[in-house]
Parts: sequence; C-alpha cells; structure tokens
Amino acid sequence: MSATLALSACTGNPTPTPVNGTPSPAGSGSTEAKAALSFQPAAGATNVAPGDPVTVSVTDGALQAVTLTNPDGKQVAGQLAADKHSWAPTESLGYGKTYTWSGTAVGSDGRPVPLAGQFSTVTPKRQISGSLNVGDDQTYGIAMPIALTFSSKVTDKAAVQKALSVETTPKTEGAWAWLSDTQVHWRPKDYFQPGTKVTVAAKIYGVKLADGTYGKQDVTSSFTIGRSQIVRGDTRTHHMQVIRDGQQIADYPVSYGLDSDPGRVTHSGIHVVMDKHPVYSMSNPRYGYTDVNVPWAVRISNNGEFIHGLAASVWAQGKKNISHGCLNLSPARAKEYYDGVLMGDPVEITGSTQQLSPQDGDYSDWTYSWQDWTKLSASA
Repeated sequence: MSATLALSACTGNPTPTPVNGTPSPAGSGSTEAKAALSFQPAAGATNVAPGDPVTVSVTDGALQAVTLTNPDGKQVAGQLAADKHSWAPTESLGYGKTYTWSGTAVGSDGRPVPLAGQFSTVTPKRQISGSLNVGDDQTYGIAMPIALTFSSKVTDKAAVQKALSVETTPKTEGAWAWLSDTQVHWRPKDYFQPGTKVTVAAKIYGVKLADGTYGKQDVTSSFTIGRSQIVRGDTRTHHMQVIRDGQQIADYPVSYGLDSDPGRVTHSGIHVVMDKHPVYSMSNPRYGYTDVNVPWAVRISNNGEFIHGLAASVWAQGKKNISHGCLNLSPARAKEYYDGVLMGDPVEITGSTQQLSPQDGDYSDWTYSWQDWTKLSASA
C-alpha cells in the first residue's frame, strides 16, 4: 500500500537541523555552505499517522545515502529525488513502530553531515475499513454514483476526502459529498459520457478517521461507463420510453403507483438502477400483501420502487395507475427491459404529486442540484 499524503497536527512542521551549530542562510548564494537537513516528521515526533508525509530534505548540499529503518532493522523502500535534495518512502509505514534515520548528506563546502533521529507512529485504538459499491472491470450506466461506505463513524471528513481520488478518461467534472457520517459519494456534474474509463482510489490506510481511529487498508476500483440509456416516464401518460444512445428503442405501456395515495405514488425525479433480480419477493403489510413473487424486477430506489413484470395488472398498463409505487409492465416487456439494463442507468419520472428526495435511498445523488451537492463536500 502506498502512503497517503494527509497532514496531521501531531507531526509538527519540518524542522531544519543546524549542522555544526549554524545552518547557512536561505538564498545566501554561498558556494561553500554547510548542508542543512530538514525532517518531516520532526525528530522525536510521536503518534505520527502512517499516512502523513515522511521526508528528509537538504539545502546547500546533496543527499548521498538515506536509510529509514524499522524496529526489526528492515530498511523502508524509498526514492531519492533526481536532484538529490530529498528522499521519501515508497511504501507505507506500520502502526505502532519506531523508525530511525541514517545516512549522509554533503554540503557545498564538501563536508559530510550524518543523518540521525527517530520518530514513532501511532498505535490506533481501532482501525476501520471502507468498501466501494463499484467493482473492477465492471460496466455501469451513465448516472452511476461512486459510494464509499465506512464500517464506523468518520469525524475527520476533510482528512479522509484528501485521501480520495477519481480519475476519468475523458475528463469528467464531479465532486465528493458526505451523505452521512459513514458514507461519502462521488457523482459527475452531469451524466457520464458513454465509454468513460473511471479509476477511484481511497488511500485511507494510515489516515486518521476519528479520535483514535485510523484507516485499515486502501481500496481501489477501475470500471467503465457503458452505452447511454435513459428511461423517461410520465405517470400521466401511463407510458415509459427507453432512450438508448439518443434513439428511442421502446415505448412501453405502464401502470404507475396510485397517485391519490401518498403511500403508493411513484415519485417524480431522477432514479438510478441499483440492482436487478429474475424473481423478487415483495411484501407490504400496510397494504395487505406479503411474499408476492414478481418477475424481472429492477430496483430504482430504496423506497420500494421497482420496474417489474406483473401479469395481473396488464389490463391497466397504458391506461390507469394502480400499483403500489412500482412501474408495472407485462412479463414479456419486463424481460426485454431487464435484459438490456445496467446498474447506474437513470430512470427519469415526471408527472406525479410526490418528489423523490434524499431520504428515498442510497442512490439519491441526483435529487440534489449541483450547487447543493457541492455544499456537502468536506472541502466546500
């Protein structure tokens, strides 16, 4: 795992180390200056987060040899800069360990200066992990949000967010937003372009997440955005259209939720396909049914809304809204839609009396305006 560059207050500022009593003045231009070393963290520092920056640098000279050794005497892998003015580890440090510097720098006066000093890393009270909702080499729809979920509460959100990155090809504007103390999402400002390549990295190992709590391990994923597919449905017309790559490929008669009952209405707004099941068991004791198996069920929110087949409502499809919030299709049409859907496809519903809100599920990202979304960033 690679170290994450996120500063912690316990490390202090880089400390210039006088050589033989007097470091040379910065910018003195002397051709015979004594080397001045700076260490980060400072010599003697304790409770250093392993994800904090670790470097040794020199002014008025060059580093000749640098070794950082753990308590077992093993050298930490590192890289000397091309100009020989700095060195940094290329591997992560461990928790609860003392590290020792050794080596040599040579000043422009030709005199060697030894590297020396120690620092120790923090021993966490607990470590927590993070998990991503996207998998390697998978293909998702153009509205797919990236969700990072932690196993426990995060209080130092700004430090965590500095450890997160999303790289896209082509370049895509997007932002992180904290939807709770355990979940942070990234979504693009507008839908992804089809074919976009995405790599997300959460380099949270060694990062302080809360008081006494640190990241357990890094998590990463690389995936692809597939073709553009958007469902557009108007509850007043009792139809839904499937638009693929800008062309309408289907116009299905639908029965939406009963609009006169707030508990049954299909919500207007941008839904996101979350998962799909060949057969799904539905229960709603409030309305008197349990364990009703429906075919070709595609979940579009966490408030019970699906697109699925239901032979019993074919008579109403295209004519009347009678469902309990779902979009009912004939089983054959539901299968056709099911076979072509991707997780992350947007489903845009209009016409109903109730609006989709952030309380309606884990993929409520598109219920926020871009302005409101960016306000949820820890760096806003």
